[in-house]
Amino acid sequence: MKHGIVLLPEHEWKVAVERWRAAEELGYHHAWTYDHLMWRWFADRPWYGSVPTLTAAAAATDTIGLGTLVATPNFRHPAAFAKDLATLDDISGGRAICGLGSGAPGFDTTLLGQPPLSRRERTERFEEFVGLLDALLTEGDLDRSRRWYTVNGATFHPRAGRGPRTPFAVAAAGPRGMALTARFGQYWITSGPPNDFRSRPLREIVPVLREQLRGLDSACEREGRDPADVRRLFVADASAGGITASRAAYEDATSELEALGFTDLVVHWPRPDHPYRGDERVILDFARNNLSGRP
Repeated sequence: MKHGIVLLPEHEWKVAVERWRAAEELGYHHAWTYDHLMWRWFADRPWYGSVPTLTAAAAATDTIGLGTLVATPNFRHPAAFAKDLATLDDISGGRAICGLGSGAPGFDTTLLGQPPLSRRERTERFEEFVGLLDALLTEGDLDRSRRWYTVNGATFHPRAGRGPRTPFAVAAAGPRGMALTARFGQYWITSGPPNDFRSRPLREIVPVLREQLRGLDSACEREGRDPADVRRLFVADASAGGITASRAAYEDATSELEALGFTDLVVHWPRPDHPYRGDERVILDFARNNLSGRP
């Protein structure tokens, strides 16, 4: 099991940088931040951009993976985002992880004045977004016009064709999202029941997780891909709460998720108030006893 941690982009960099460095020193394998223009609980608070934050974190760390959780088509175009990813990947020395999601309704769409989309439209747009992003990062030269996006005469340098592209971590709960994961993803992301923020014990969402894992396996088999090639990443603290309530709870959740077939567990750095209220001493204790960080 590999472990990750989410750092909300809420602090000035002189404060935030110490958290990113601490995550690496504690032995976390990857660290993530949310990719939004505005966020549901922080509309009236400081909120910084994800790609500049991850780029700064890349310059301040040496080994930890750095990811978006998750970038969506709500305000990103695949060509512009591909350029950002290529730059982040270069600065980080290949440590970037591109977390991707279809994008739910919210501030990221209303702020830009976009018309509301149905779930089907969001899924179709996401399929197009991921396919174009992959093509830009692997092929480089691209002319493509579809319903949602157009790329004219792209000659995408410096990244395309120079080894494996930035890994994609695809958030998916339904069959079309699972198929997209099987085609393009190196990771699959879930937090349990989609868009459900009612925190409950992990054991209560285990049936949902089992069903999702079966869906991912089936999607991989239909694509002719070995299911073991896709890492399975669980993001805690949304639909499943209490995991970082104590070191014992954290360790128990790690064991239970690993037994289910998950390869990665991501928690949030505890905060003093909602959301993700908790005691940061728990993650420090867990890391020092279970990860390979410095004591």
